[in-house]
Amino acid sequence: MKNLYVVAHTQSEHHVRGLVGGWYDTSLTDLGRDQAARVAARLADLIAGAMPVELFASDLRRAAETAAVIGERLGVAVNLDADLRERSYGSAGGQPSAWLEQRFVPPPRTNGRLDHRDGIADAESKREFITRVYRATQRIIDRDCATQVVITHGFAMTFVVSAWIGLALEDAAYVSFKSTPGGITHLFEDDELHNRSVMRLNDTTHMAG
Repeated sequence: MKNLYVVAHTQSEHHVRGLVGGWYDTSLTDLGRDQAARVAARLADLIAGAMPVELFASDLRRAAETAAVIGERLGVAVNLDADLRERSYGSAGGQPSAWLEQRFVPPPRTNGRLDHRDGIADAESKREFITRVYRATQRIIDRDCATQVVITHGFAMTFVVSAWIGLALEDAAYVSFKSTPGGITHLFEDDELHNRSVMRLNDTTHMAG
């Protein structure tokens, strides 16, 4: 049996400044730190009594800082993994969102979606992005630990879930799951049939109030 909790990092400075994220490395805002505490409290309730617990996070500051708050609450160390980073937007990272919007080229409906770079020549292709997130997810779920927490990014969360359900890379070119800062997605594998379920997707009930 395995429970995997996937969390999108909480509010970061690039959100409030209207900047393109990707690998542009910003810290959490004060609100983001408060949100991280709410996430930590919710996870503590969800996994109460489950030990050991493993905690993994993207090494970008906004994810690592979210994970640090959670790790302190759960009493576990954070394992940083660059493969859990958000998609790199290359030279668009850190630019105003309007800068990217002016240059953005939408992906084709059919052929070539995986190798599309959104009109930014040095951006990470979707194939490169999905491949590394799949790689990180597989490393995590192959570990012999029944309760794991992953702190990643809004877009990357889609491909952690896709890897969990065994979606082929070519099919992942079309998939998108809603994600908001601090949302918790609960993935579960039973110990008899080893079916993998999505128990909750982007649960944000803990963020209210």
